[in-house]
Amino acid sequence: MIAELGLAALWLAAAMAALQAVLAVGAVRSSRSPLGANLARAVRPVAIAQGFLVALAMLCLILVFANSDMSVKLVVENSHSAKPLIYKLAGAWGNHEGSMLLWVTILGLAGAGVALFERQLAERTLIATIGAQAAIAAGFYAFLLVASNPFARMFPAPPDGEGLNPLLQDPGLAFHPPTLYVGYVGISIAFSFAVGALVTRDVGPAFARAMRPWVLGAWVFLTLGITAGSYWAYYELGWGGWWFWDPVENASLMPWLAATALLHSVSVLATRDGLRAWTIMLAVVAFSMSMIGTFLVRSGILTSVHAFAVDPERGAFILALLAIYIGGALALFALRIGTVRQGKLFAPLSREGALVVNNLLLTVILGIVLIGTLYPLVAAGFGVQLSVGKPFFDKTIGPVALVLVAVMAAGPLLRWRRDEASALLRRMTPPVAAFGIALIVLVPFAWGAGVLPLLGLALAAGLAVASVAPLWGRSWRRTPLTIWGMVVAHVGIAVSLAGIACDSAFTEERLVVVRPGDPVAVGPFRVRLAGLRPVVAQNFSGLAADLTVTRGEGDAFTLSPEQHFFANPPTTTNESAIRTMLDGQLYTVLGQADGQGGYQLRLWWKPFVTLIWAGGGLVALGGALSILGRWWRARRTRRRLADEEGYA
Repeated sequence: MIAELGLAALWLAAAMAALQAVLAVGAVRSSRSPLGANLARAVRPVAIAQGFLVALAMLCLILVFANSDMSVKLVVENSHSAKPLIYKLAGAWGNHEGSMLLWVTILGLAGAGVALFERQLAERTLIATIGAQAAIAAGFYAFLLVASNPFARMFPAPPDGEGLNPLLQDPGLAFHPPTLYVGYVGISIAFSFAVGALVTRDVGPAFARAMRPWVLGAWVFLTLGITAGSYWAYYELGWGGWWFWDPVENASLMPWLAATALLHSVSVLATRDGLRAWTIMLAVVAFSMSMIGTFLVRSGILTSVHAFAVDPERGAFILALLAIYIGGALALFALRIGTVRQGKLFAPLSREGALVVNNLLLTVILGIVLIGTLYPLVAAGFGVQLSVGKPFFDKTIGPVALVLVAVMAAGPLLRWRRDEASALLRRMTPPVAAFGIALIVLVPFAWGAGVLPLLGLALAAGLAVASVAPLWGRSWRRTPLTIWGMVVAHVGIAVSLAGIACDSAFTEERLVVVRPGDPVAVGPFRVRLAGLRPVVAQNFSGLAADLTVTRGEGDAFTLSPEQHFFANPPTTTNESAIRTMLDGQLYTVLGQADGQGGYQLRLWWKPFVTLIWAGGGLVALGGALSILGRWWRARRTRRRLADEEGYA
């Protein structure tokens, strides 16, 4: 009965989405009549009802997985009664149908949140926004109900399921996809705001202030999701890298790049009434990137540990949705952008000018990633097999990214509207000095690693100094949280850049075949295979290698990389063993036996690699501080106004 309840809730949610869209269209078209007012009053309750119903459907799917209901086809294909509970729950969204239901659940809840809490927008623009969100949701409801029913039954029910992909049986799956999806849906809300503002010709600071928290929240969750996903792939897949430019990795990176540009643009519009058309266009581009990512991951045209390979009919359905939403938005943009009044002007040498350059460079990087991801797929359609891999992306994006970092360092030191070159040069003296000193110190150590890693380390030092410039001369206790958020986020970029450059410049790797007792040297470590032993867990068996590691004259410690053998489905995986220290990580992987008593052993010494994920965490923290600061400021404003009204 739980599955039937979930399916019924999903149908009702789809009906509410369709009704919500129809009511919103009627309310906007008849906004000056009593009928329009009545329709507008009905939109909010319908949006809230839709959010409740789709959340109920998702809860039902989680329950059938938790109960191992083998009469549900999706449970049979993606779970097993012997799985630990956390992997049963994660299995609810570790598949195509469940992930799409999670997507539309967050979409419905976000629309309900806008209906409940948004009070800054003009009523007509708000109704148009809620209607646009309902139109997006309706398409995904149709996709689920027509092509990807998550509650389909299987008769007769098998005794047990086929199990979840072992590579996905990791605690990271419990929060990595939901985190990314919250980010994607936050972008969809920004897109809906842009559509609503275009429909009502209400593009201005009020629209930007209403949209900004959603963009900022989406950006924070995308940052967390990408950072967590990078570390999951790093330790789970056993290949020793933090980013491989896999097409599915790129599918999450592209919306983040667009959202980063949109975040800067919407902030300028909200506070300085500039970049009106640019903000609308970036909202459309950001949502387009999330839709393209959805198509890549769920259409079946990619093969990846992250992807859900499905039949071509589903891919065609998603492609049709992509064409409708993106094509419709671009058509609306073309028709209405001429009605958007020009915002306030600014000089090229100003903080607004730096943000425009920042956005242009982000757009260039986005274009490179998009072309590098899609070109092999287009070529394959014409019968040409080729790959675009890490060397291409590193060589093309690396120089652009370094220029972007230099602009990012100068941005916070510029004044709004207009600045003087001589004044900027004076303010840039400390960051430039930090860059020069770092370059001089690092040349003897990193020259052999190449120019880009060396420049990356030096620019990281300069950016770190420039990032704290907004705090110079301020009382730290009185500095707004929004300023702290910007500082922490920019420092996080500097920290991540330093980690990326160190990983590229200083990593050492060894691939050897060893027998018990054989020593291996990597970096400052001496590693010896002490022995091998079997391991048995709830849902797998395996083999562990006990490695005794010493560093100089220090105490020895043990690392135990493992091979796991899963029965449901039959799969072999490598589980890395990692030792994290202040100055880096020792990364070990156990490979296959050579048939003569030896085993492959792969070792990496990665100095300061943890800075990559620490920086990602700081970037997300900076965004969270900005959200908290804006919420706190709005709360104080409401209190002050309430006090003034009470006094009057």
